[in-house]
Amino acid sequence: MIERYARKEISDIWSEENKFNIWLEIELLAIEARVQLKEIPRSIYNQIKQKARFNIKRIKQIEEKVHHDVIAFITEVAQNAGDVGKYIHFGMTSSDVLDTCLAVQIKQASKILLKDLENLKSTLRKLASDNKYLICVGRTHGVHAELTTYGLKFALWYDEISRNVERLKIATENAAVGKISGAVGTYEHLNPKVEEYVCQKLGIKPAKISTQIVQRDVHAEYLLTLALIASSLEKFATEIRHLQKTEVREVEEPFVEGQKGSSAMPHKRNPILCERIAGLARLIRTNAFASLENINLWHERDISHSSVERIIFPDTTILLDYILDKMNFVLSNLKFNRNNIEKNVNLTRGLIHSQKVLLLLIEKGISREEAYKIVQSSAMKVWDGEGDLISELLKNPKVTKFVDEKELKEIFSSTRLLERVDYIFERLELS
Repeated sequence: MIERYARKEISDIWSEENKFNIWLEIELLAIEARVQLKEIPRSIYNQIKQKARFNIKRIKQIEEKVHHDVIAFITEVAQNAGDVGKYIHFGMTSSDVLDTCLAVQIKQASKILLKDLENLKSTLRKLASDNKYLICVGRTHGVHAELTTYGLKFALWYDEISRNVERLKIATENAAVGKISGAVGTYEHLNPKVEEYVCQKLGIKPAKISTQIVQRDVHAEYLLTLALIASSLEKFATEIRHLQKTEVREVEEPFVEGQKGSSAMPHKRNPILCERIAGLARLIRTNAFASLENINLWHERDISHSSVERIIFPDTTILLDYILDKMNFVLSNLKFNRNNIEKNVNLTRGLIHSQKVLLLLIEKGISREEAYKIVQSSAMKVWDGEGDLISELLKNPKVTKFVDEKELKEIFSSTRLLERVDYIFERLELS
């Protein structure tokens, strides 16, 4: 991933140095397991551990000749180990190293991503609590519907991120599996206990069954989970972008001192961070789709998945870490324009209370169909620019026959809404 969208901690997981260090650890653990099984003397292991080293530049030079990165690595390490180097990679195949390493890297990346998610959850929890009763317009189809609160918006997002945390934990557990079962997964040349030992030491599980590789459905599940998380972030970003429109301007993403919004228009304060999050989420979803293509491999394995995974695993985890951090920054510094929030509540002059009137008339004994016609008739006049809903309703004798002005004004209150907010927060354990 280009540096512009990459943070160091998670990028380092996918570095050549970290990868080769994990490869070496796997090879050494496999030899140590054979010592435990009394297949080779401990002195052999001690010599290899002392001498086994690698030089990345040298590995690249060997790879240019052999055109195989694992062979290049083994050659470099074995040469440095001397005579005992022959015990390295004994009974193993390249994917024993590659897939087991990938499992470790997935676990390392997920640790960072889960921390990012917990930080975002904490921010959303605070936003929900601080704005629990901040009444605003709820919109359906982009049109004013009924009242809600900003607290409920953020509580909804908090709950969604909570689900994503659990999804990621499950997907990580399923994908962080290693294998040291040989060329077609039969353990013909290596005791299965070697696999158990190596995986246990690395903090991952061994695949219950494998071919030359761990089956790619588990990796697709993992990347699809990352795509779900990215899609949640895009949803949040899109909401903020809509709410920052000039005509709405209820909230704004942070705009720091010295920042410029346009090369041509000095007045511009654009939601560029939210737009960036939305754009990168698309890339993450595209990568997840590619992981589905990797499930269909020939027989016990072909290599068509390899080139794809060298791109999609680093890029997807790095991008998700980046946009999680950016979303947390946006939400932690979100600006509220309370005057505009209140202005928009009153913008439709009472139309957002139309259902309250409908239900009141039904309670007074009018049929639902007739009550709907009565309220809609007055509402459409207000929609087209005449007066407000209460005044239009009071002009209708079919309404005033059952309801007076005082009763109408009472039902336009937000008391019940706020009571229900308390109920929802209690259910989410946000109280």
